[in-house]
Amino acid sequence: MTVRHQAGPPRVVPPAVDFADFYRAHFHRLAVQLYAYLGDHAEAQDLTQEAFCRLLERWDRVGGYDDPVAWVRRVGWNLATSRLRRVRTAVRHLARQREEHVPGPEPDRVALVRALATLPAAQRQAIVLHHLARLSVAEIAGHLGAPEGTVRSWLSRGRAALASYFTERPEGDDA
Repeated sequence: MTVRHQAGPPRVVPPAVDFADFYRAHFHRLAVQLYAYLGDHAEAQDLTQEAFCRLLERWDRVGGYDDPVAWVRRVGWNLATSRLRRVRTAVRHLARQREEHVPGPEPDRVALVRALATLPAAQRQAIVLHHLARLSVAEIAGHLGAPEGTVRSWLSRGRAALASYFTERPEGDDA
């Protein structure tokens, strides 16, 4: 007969870093990643701020994690994905109402964001996490819950699509 000892409540490890220092160190990187994913700078900053607000509510617990950056990044990406879904739903609703949504002109400096928008969401997310967030394939796989081979495939296909996008477009084409 084995006797099981009931474990006590989980041990809370106090955060090693002050929240304000953590915020200053990581806000900009996450905002840049979300901007590349969404294509809207103000929305990316708002969602990054919301992710950090949610982190602040849980800082005593999450701050003690091995990688609290992964937690706040996951929350930010989830918020961004939810935002994209809401926008898509709104556009479909407007289309049913026979209203036409015409996006305004985009400045030339967002060519990469426009190119990323042509990629499927999984490829776009993998490209942004690998090249902007500088995560390894293994980290991206863990973050997205996908096999490493799938992530490598998304990266390869995404890079090929971006190369094709930039080589097939004539110079000065703003379409």
